[in-house]
Amino acid sequence: GSCWQQCCPGRNNACWATGAHQARCYCDSYCERTGDCCKDYHAACHRAAAVGCAVGPWGPWSGCSSLCGVGSEARSRQVTVPPHHGGEPCPDLKQRRGCLGEHPTCGRAK
Repeated sequence: GSCWQQCCPGRNNACWATGAHQARCYCDSYCERTGDCCKDYHAACHRAAAVGCAVGPWGPWSGCSSLCGVGSEARSRQVTVPPHHGGEPCPDLKQRRGCLGEHPTCGRAK
């Protein structure tokens, strides 16, 4: 199979060629992880050095979405260097976790 003029960044199942024994081989940068790259993948697709994604630190957790009872908190981080030339994709940029709102007014009868 030949990757000539068919290189794709990240994971892209539409980026393939017919390899040995009529099996598919891939030309996306994820094929290096899965071991199913076409024979000419490195020669055809690594013309420029790959640059992996880099992210900044996590921001603070938000307040609980519920003043009383079960809710959720969230935090995020930013991409500082986007991936180039088939480099590692970015990890998750947002996280969410459960919380329990315990505002002083909780439990007061009206």
